[in-house]
Amino acid sequence: MREWIADDVLPVRDKSVQWLSQYHFFRDPIRPIYIDPDYFFAPADGVILYQEVVDPEHSVIDVKGSAYTLREALRDDTFSQRCLVIGIFMTFYDVHINRVPYSGRLRYRELDAIDTVNRPMLDVEHELLHQLRVPAKGCEYLRHNQRMINRIDVPDLNLSYYLLQIADYDVDCIMPFELGQNNYVDQGHRFSQIRYGSQVDLIIPLSDRYEFTTLCEPEEHVEAGIDPLVHITETTEENR
Repeated sequence: MREWIADDVLPVRDKSVQWLSQYHFFRDPIRPIYIDPDYFFAPADGVILYQEVVDPEHSVIDVKGSAYTLREALRDDTFSQRCLVIGIFMTFYDVHINRVPYSGRLRYRELDAIDTVNRPMLDVEHELLHQLRVPAKGCEYLRHNQRMINRIDVPDLNLSYYLLQIADYDVDCIMPFELGQNNYVDQGHRFSQIRYGSQVDLIIPLSDRYEFTTLCEPEEHVEAGIDPLVHITETTEENR
């Protein structure tokens, strides 16, 4: 995270909000596209807030002393799968184009904010950029804010994984590029954008057939489509 702040944030930190909004926020840099069926790649640019394997009713993170669960995150009381969850916080200085971590068929649904307006993410951004640490509080937006639940079905792995996009307070706008449902999307390709701050969670249900090994740690900064987050290995018959 320190290297990213030094290289990407400090050179533009003194610019006005108007300049950042007009010239910096909507950038879409050309990137190589990596295709590798042994990995899930990062879906978003940002800092990893948490990385946990959890049962659906157990806490991904505590919010004001109360467990924030997978069922809450997906707003589905019937969700029953144990999952690997990786939360990536996108600051105002990050590229906000989201990319497909693993190829498959995409369908999505949008859920409105629980309250009248979204909760702000500024406290989290301040802690990350100024204190260089993952915050212990300020994550109320996880429960309350507008979200897009993207489900990607992967026949090759015999599973479906989820990308949970959570919008910020300022502009509650999540813009999918694929307007149709159940379209095939390729690993590394752009599929959506969120304005202006935001968070993206990669949620992978565990499988008896595969082992999912995480490759990054909380507080690391990652780039969408560039950094592999999870290595996939097929389990042997002896270990099943």
